[in-house]
Amino acid sequence: MLPPAARPQSWHTRQVIVIVAPGQGSQTPGFLAPWLELPGGADHLAAISDGVGIDLGAHGTTSDADTIRDTRVAQPLIVAAGLLTLAALFQGGRREKVGGIAGHSVGEVTAAAGAGILSETDAVSFVRERGRAMADAAALEPTGMSAVIGGDETVLLERLAELGLQAANFNGGGQIVVAGALPALAALAENPVAGTRVIPLQVAGAFHTRYMQPAVAGLEFFAAGLEKHDPTLPIWTNRDGSQIGSGEHFVELMVGQVSSPVRWDLTMASLAAAGVTGIVELAPAGALVGLAKRGLKGVPSVAVKTPDDLAAAYALIDGTA
Repeated sequence: MLPPAARPQSWHTRQVIVIVAPGQGSQTPGFLAPWLELPGGADHLAAISDGVGIDLGAHGTTSDADTIRDTRVAQPLIVAAGLLTLAALFQGGRREKVGGIAGHSVGEVTAAAGAGILSETDAVSFVRERGRAMADAAALEPTGMSAVIGGDETVLLERLAELGLQAANFNGGGQIVVAGALPALAALAENPVAGTRVIPLQVAGAFHTRYMQPAVAGLEFFAAGLEKHDPTLPIWTNRDGSQIGSGEHFVELMVGQVSSPVRWDLTMASLAAAGVTGIVELAPAGALVGLAKRGLKGVPSVAVKTPDDLAAAYALIDGTA
């Protein structure tokens, strides 16, 4: 290894800022209101709303928690928020300073648009179909999801197998989201694995499990008609955390992901291996920055919840933080 004085200057100053896009469950009532005050924000959201045939302006400002929990509403709403945030973040040529992008669950649709794999129009169309397909699949059987914090992963997975539950999200930092039939989730909560805490989640079904398999075929057919481009920003997949260089392949993985586990733990491991030096989370932000604080300890992060957080994000991207 080179002694410090002999290392190239770029070794010291190289920065890899990665944009991350959150998934379903991150939305809260009224969270889009401040974004519509930005120049062009209301018009941008209106265009996205037209693309999905849903009044996202109303859902993002006045709808209650139950309304925006509906999968058909929640998924387009979260992607719309991410696209609004990206538009603001990438002003002034900052896209060229970003080292990559990744999304958690439906956030992968936002990431696909940010990386140039899908046009914004096609990304919005895809998330509309994704939300519908997953809501229809969830309606076939009463299912749900719970977050499990702590404990031994091997013991937990054995217990899930006994109960007929599946691990849906490996989030890293000692958090696994499990999913399946409601009585089985109740049994897990009543008799949790030693050292764990079980937190029921307010979602409509067992996403990223076998229960979503009915959604896959229709999404495959729809995705076949989309125009895909190879990414112009590095992008990592939830399937196994690997970096994907083919836009066609990324969309294939994005379709299959609705019935396969989200491996955010492996995504964070790949970001660490890539030398990530900063994380910027798109609105509705907070969850992924929280996971990064445990899984990517010491890496600076900014959760862009409102436009007031843009200044801190700019400083991180510009290297002036």
